[in-house]
Amino acid sequence: MSGRRPFRQRRSPAVPAPVDFGAFVRAAGADGRLVVQPRMGFGDPGLMREGLVAAKEADATTVGTLTLDSYTRVGELAAVEEALREGIKLNGYPVVNHPPATTEAVLAGVRDATFPVQVRHGSATPVDIFWALLRLRLNATEGGPVSYCLPYGRTPLADGVKNWEACCELYTRLRDTGVEPHLETFGGCMMGQLCPPSQLVAISFLEAMFFAQHGIRSLSLSYAQQTDMGQDREAVGALRRLCQELLPTDNWHVVIYAYMGVYPETYRGAHRLLGRAAELAVTTGAHRLIVKTVAEARRIPTIAENVLALEYADAVARRTAPERPGAPDVLEDSPTYAEARALVDAVLGLDDDLGRALLAAFRLGYLDVPYCVHPDNAGRARSYIGPDGRMRWADIGRLPLRGIAEQGTARKITSADLLKDLFHVRQRYDEAALEITEGAGAELLPG
Repeated sequence: MSGRRPFRQRRSPAVPAPVDFGAFVRAAGADGRLVVQPRMGFGDPGLMREGLVAAKEADATTVGTLTLDSYTRVGELAAVEEALREGIKLNGYPVVNHPPATTEAVLAGVRDATFPVQVRHGSATPVDIFWALLRLRLNATEGGPVSYCLPYGRTPLADGVKNWEACCELYTRLRDTGVEPHLETFGGCMMGQLCPPSQLVAISFLEAMFFAQHGIRSLSLSYAQQTDMGQDREAVGALRRLCQELLPTDNWHVVIYAYMGVYPETYRGAHRLLGRAAELAVTTGAHRLIVKTVAEARRIPTIAENVLALEYADAVARRTAPERPGAPDVLEDSPTYAEARALVDAVLGLDDDLGRALLAAFRLGYLDVPYCVHPDNAGRARSYIGPDGRMRWADIGRLPLRGIAEQGTARKITSADLLKDLFHVRQRYDEAALEITEGAGAELLPG
């Protein structure tokens, strides 16, 4: 694009096989290091390479990200082609439309055994994306038949399931080239906020089971930071326990997402919230963290702001002690585990085929995401943030949680209640930031 040096396209005569993304992260975790990851994506190949290099050179244990553009996400490849032809800036990397040699040049000398790269895309119809990943041996990506369908559009859930079945089976072909494919569930991030943690855990786990049923052996399971640290610890413990009990592979890890809702506007508030996410990851045995930056509330962050977030999260992680021997085990019984296990058992009991089971679960209301307006979501369940900061059910609809769900006060949620809850975290952390005494290093205090 204008003002940027021409990007040289070159094919390496011997491109090394990429490492197993999951095995890399698990090895780092075994060494006591939290892997931190940005969500960067740029349409310009030169800038995309600069972002990857900066993440690799950050003072932290990092992995790289190619986040795709919104046209590619919804399959509007002709619009991508026009944007590239006309020099129109894209909001992510168009991996399908760029020639393979271009992407190979972006990755050459950057992706290696010390720095694997994951592709992030958000598509319910990702077949073209997976073909591109297969050609390029890009062996780590994320999504899911539920989590990349319900929140993002009106693609029928049945189509989402069918698409992801095909993509999983396509992705396993990487093994024919000596490369292990890795998939991360996005189910722990449904709607970003205001979905009770037990259902986030259940959907994340069920998507992992779906991936495993369709041949994926290297997995990660997502969980997005919510409104209460204690409840989040229960949720990550529940997710890990479900994996240990039921997941048919040992090559798995948990990835924490820094809060995905309305982000604090203040510098200190944003850092404090990110610091809490890093603490959550370390104290619950999660191995990877997707960071957010101080710019999230206002605009797309720069490369430098992403690096700052990576290094800050790493600094907090390194000074956070893992769970002490004798302290309460995050894997113990909890209300969150009881709810998540009830949801998982109910869905698994519907059909041996996970795709059919998921479709039946949403049809029956056994899975029902609060405030999600997708036509295949029942829309009867409701949640709210209680006075103690924990996410609670206001109405469980037809969820199989009667006698199990942690009961809050039954209530009707008004639009004013919903708006208040949406801004709860921003207000809490920005107000706390204003109370921090000015002083050297004050902005680096963990949450």
